[in-house]
Amino acid sequence: MQGGFRIGTLKHMSRARAGRFLMALGLCAGFGSLAQAGDPRVQVPTTLNDFAMPGTQPGMLTHPMAGAETCASCHGFFDQEHDQYSTWSASMMGQSMRDPLFLAAMAIANQDAAFAGDLCLRCHTPGGWLEGRSTPTDGSALNDVDKQGVTCNACHRMVDPVYQAGVSPLIDLDILTTLGADAPTPAQSHSGAFVMDPEDRRRGPYDQGPSFFYHEWEQSPFHQTSNMCATCHDVSNPVFTRQPDGTYALNAMDTPHETNNVYDTFPIERTYSEWLMSDFAQGPIAIGDRYETTLTSVSTCQDCHMPELDSQACRFEENRPDYSTHSFNGGNNWVLNAIRNIEPNDFVTGLLPELVVQSINRTEEMLRDASDMELSMAGSDLNVRIINQTGHKLPTGYPEGRRMWINVQFFNAKDTLIGEHGAYNSATALLTTADTKVYEAKLGPDAAVSAATGVPAGPNFHFVLSNVRYKDNRIPPRGFTNANFESVQAEPVAYSYADGDYWDDTQYAVPAGATKADVRVYYQTTSKEYIEFLRDENVTDNSGQLIYDQWVLTGMSPIVEMDVDTFIFPVPCPADMNGDGMLNFFDVSAFLNAFALNDPSADFTDDGMFNFFDVSAFLNAFAAGCP
Repeated sequence: MQGGFRIGTLKHMSRARAGRFLMALGLCAGFGSLAQAGDPRVQVPTTLNDFAMPGTQPGMLTHPMAGAETCASCHGFFDQEHDQYSTWSASMMGQSMRDPLFLAAMAIANQDAAFAGDLCLRCHTPGGWLEGRSTPTDGSALNDVDKQGVTCNACHRMVDPVYQAGVSPLIDLDILTTLGADAPTPAQSHSGAFVMDPEDRRRGPYDQGPSFFYHEWEQSPFHQTSNMCATCHDVSNPVFTRQPDGTYALNAMDTPHETNNVYDTFPIERTYSEWLMSDFAQGPIAIGDRYETTLTSVSTCQDCHMPELDSQACRFEENRPDYSTHSFNGGNNWVLNAIRNIEPNDFVTGLLPELVVQSINRTEEMLRDASDMELSMAGSDLNVRIINQTGHKLPTGYPEGRRMWINVQFFNAKDTLIGEHGAYNSATALLTTADTKVYEAKLGPDAAVSAATGVPAGPNFHFVLSNVRYKDNRIPPRGFTNANFESVQAEPVAYSYADGDYWDDTQYAVPAGATKADVRVYYQTTSKEYIEFLRDENVTDNSGQLIYDQWVLTGMSPIVEMDVDTFIFPVPCPADMNGDGMLNFFDVSAFLNAFALNDPSADFTDDGMFNFFDVSAFLNAFAAGCP
């Protein structure tokens, strides 16, 4: 069965043994060569079994997955700002399988490890995967409905893998117990290990009542929990297994992961687990008027990413005070425009121009709501504190190319720029990183994987070959502890936070003559380094060049200003010549000595000359005293 979960014995290996094993495969069993002549890299000979997950498998559906258009007649076209179909279609959920950035990344994943695209397609087209069209794993067999991405049916037929008596729909117990040995029930939701109702019974949090006849339905509290979001927002690579020393070794080939515990496999994304270990998971946290919701306290993923409003959920009913919008906004503010350029037929994509504008505006507003900034003096330095106002790390999610940084500009009394940190050139998309804080996560392969594949060891963007977390300085959420985050493979790397911190401080030396500093926090979805990687490393197809061209055409992943503030430095007392904060004889003596030597500090009129007017200006300042 394609994608079927096969129970087998996994032989765990040390890193050294894994390296020797990879080398032996590469030299003796024929790691697949890459398409480009002379390329020293080889493809890891993984199979579908290596990427297998528990849960519903291809071929197990009784009723096929319905396209989103079947839902639009009741749930769309009556309120473009709020109705489910309009907001979903202009979200990255609705465009997950048309996303050219994803397609370019998947092409390189397939180059690096055979069939790796299967892991990606489970979440980006659940319907296509369940109906057996995810092979070839480049997505070339998918049909038009599959390309609708994460459809209404995909979410609303999903079953809680952990049955709760008296809470879960009764039919779910039967669904879970009949999955069978070839498709065991997932112990937890992650990496696209979902359970899907084989029938088209649509689930949601509301009781539709006995007279509801539009479609079969089940009331499902699961759909209002963050556990549901974990399905595709805690992502691991099951090809690697965590060792007792905390390293990750390659499994035996053609063998499913033995435990499929998310925390035994190599972490790619941990957004759900970051939330799980935050205060938000323990109960609502007051966030004021952020995230466009009527709620003043939030807890679940849905509270922020599906904000509650007083609106209609269906064209045939009145407003609901707790209607959850289906906007699913995150941090991507440019790919929707790229999709429209590649597929200009808006009736195919659902990306009407006004919907795209609304979606991008919501995304950028969410980014502005995600943090606060406080400026202060730390001794003689400017301190910039960034406060995380989300329920997960800031930033979070798929790490490749995503970054947030601090930009500081110092100005003198004439409002002339005299110093800058974190300068970004919007014409070239080049960021100066050496003199500021860049918040990001960097993954990559170790020496053993490098030796076997030809991909350099260290931080890079070959995510399917990554088995080391080289950097992670992203700001944790409220409730952070090092022990809890380490337990879910999300602890800081090459950086440190104290337990309880949900902020980060950075100090900048204030240059002489500075009177103010303009400080900004910027976010960018796709860095220049990542987009060039997708273009240059692709030896399979033109998807890398295609997304690079769109990146340029749509503004090079426009940066978003999350926070901005100005700090005015205290004006020094001009007559305090020795800088001790007091005015006395020693300052008069210091002025006279400077005046005699034509020192610039005695040029009180700032005219380049030393005369009576400077003496007069000094005496006036001395008489006025210090503030």
